[in-house]
Amino acid sequence: MKKVKDILIEKINAETHKIAPDATVWDAIKLMTDKSVGALLVTDADKLVGIISERDYMRKVALMGRASQTTAVREIMTPNPLTVTPEQSTELCIELMTEKRIRHLPVLDNDKVLAMLSIRDLLENILEEQKHLIVQLEQYIRGETY
Repeated sequence: MKKVKDILIEKINAETHKIAPDATVWDAIKLMTDKSVGALLVTDADKLVGIISERDYMRKVALMGRASQTTAVREIMTPNPLTVTPEQSTELCIELMTEKRIRHLPVLDNDKVLAMLSIRDLLENILEEQKHLIVQLEQYIRGETY
């Protein structure tokens, strides 16, 4: 399997969306909607302090009767989220996401935020690897070299 850095190369132009802990949940929801993402990195002075997701909003604002316009991101974010490095395997990421029931993993290199890896990124990677393997197997069966 590939390493995280291999997927990041494929996502080279992908923007990593961040929000400050003092921002309102309303601002976070609006940004997630505008960017069509399910989670944002919460950073303070470029340091990762948490992650806020659609799940956080549903469980900690909507279901609790709180107002998203007056609730700060820091009040509902998941602090100190699990992170991975570019050198870790995509297999490890899938295991972490499955075991911890999460959909997003921040990628850090020496505490510097590089990107956000989503379960979708990993699934797309697996599908591409499987397609490539199928082509190779079909060529092998036909006696072609690859």
